[in-house]
Amino acid sequence: MLDKKQVSQDFMAIQDYICKELELVDGKAKFKEDKWNRAEGGGGRTRIIGNGNIIEKGGVAFSAVEGPTPEKILKKLNLEKADFFATGVSIVIHPESPMIPIIHMNIRYFEMSNGINWFGGGIDLTPHYVDENDAKFFHQAVKETCDQFNPEYYPKFKNWADDYFYIKHRNETRGVGGIFFDRLTSENAIEQNQIFEFAKSIGYLFPKVYTHFMNKNHKLPYGENEKSWQALRRGRYVEFNLVWDAGTKFGLDTNGRTESILMSMPPQANWEYMHEVKEGSEEEKTLSLLKKGLNWV
Repeated sequence: MLDKKQVSQDFMAIQDYICKELELVDGKAKFKEDKWNRAEGGGGRTRIIGNGNIIEKGGVAFSAVEGPTPEKILKKLNLEKADFFATGVSIVIHPESPMIPIIHMNIRYFEMSNGINWFGGGIDLTPHYVDENDAKFFHQAVKETCDQFNPEYYPKFKNWADDYFYIKHRNETRGVGGIFFDRLTSENAIEQNQIFEFAKSIGYLFPKVYTHFMNKNHKLPYGENEKSWQALRRGRYVEFNLVWDAGTKFGLDTNGRTESILMSMPPQANWEYMHEVKEGSEEEKTLSLLKKGLNWV
C-alpha cells in the first residue's frame, strides 16, 4: 500500500503549484487560505480566489480526512466496516467572461484500514459557449496525458465522463466532457505507483490547459445577452452538483466541511421558466453540442 502521508504531501504540492499559476495569469486576484480541522479526524486547507481580472470566483481545495467510515458510505460502496483515510485536491473555476469556460478537476486517494485502496478523479470543461476548437484542444491535451500511462485510459475514461457529467433531468451533458475515473487500483506495487503518477499528472495538467483558455479568451467581446446566457448555464452547473455529483454527496455524508464542499457553486446563477434559445443562435449551437459520444480528437 502507498504511503498515505506521501500522497497527501504530493497533493498539497499540486495545490501550491496550481494556485501560483492561476494567480500569475489572472494578474490581480490572490488566493485566501482557510485551514480547517474535522472533528472526527483530519482536516484541510481551502483556498478561495475571486474578483480578479479574469477569475470571478474559484476554489482550490486540499483535504486529508480520516476516521470511522460512515454506515451510509459502507452501504453505498458495498464495503466491510473499517476506518478510512481520504485525501484529494478539488478545483472549480468560474470566470468573469462568458467566453471562458468553467473548469473542474479532482484527484483523490481513498484507503481503508483493511487494505482496500484506490485512486479516483477527473477533469472536465464546461463552456458557456462551446467553441469546437477549444474542445478539441482540451481533449487532445487530456488524451496525450492519458496515453503516457495507458492508451486505453482516454477512450475508457472519456466515455465514463460522458456518462458521469450528464444532467439526466435535462437530457444534456454538463459541458464537453473530459475524463472521469474511480476505484483505480492494483495489487502490484509498481502499477499502483504508476496510477499515483497518473493522478498527479492530471493535477499538473489543469493549469496548463486552463491558463491557455484564460490567456486566449479573456479579451473576446461579450454583452448583456452573453452574460444572461452565462447565468443560465451556471444554473445548470448548480443543478448537476447538487443533484448528481457523487463528490458532493460523499463530502456531506462523511460530515465534511460544508463551505469547502459547496465552494464549487458559482457567484451568481439564474433560472428562467421555459427558456427557449433563438433558432440559428450561438446558444442553440451550444445546446446541440451538449451530447454524449462526441469525438473531439
